[in-house]
Amino acid sequence: QVQLVESGGALVQPGGSLRVSCVASGFAFSRSDMKWYRQADGKERELVATITSNGGTTNYADSVKGRFTISRDNTKNTVYLQMNSLKPEDTAVYLCNAVDGIWVGRAYWGHGTQVTVSS
Repeated sequence: QVQLVESGGALVQPGGSLRVSCVASGFAFSRSDMKWYRQADGKERELVATITSNGGTTNYADSVKGRFTISRDNTKNTVYLQMNSLKPEDTAVYLCNAVDGIWVGRAYWGHGTQVTVSS
């Protein structure tokens, strides 16, 4: 059974930092590219960051470049999103996504973790 479980969401003040995590199970995590998306109330889901299976390549949305860092630990089946210099517009549910590296065309989603940036 495939599972992606996000955690670490919280209420944080503007300018603050937060790290969210996603623990994966049930598929070949170390061979799968991973992504973080976010969805704010009333808005479309937005791709925030991606990381290749070995962690060698990362990409970011322009809106978070220079502030967010995606990383992974394949020994722990975990992907992270470190968020610095947070802004109110970063408020959203952050969702973990996996692109299965073995079963082509399969992708998996977590349920998300709420990040709220407010004073």
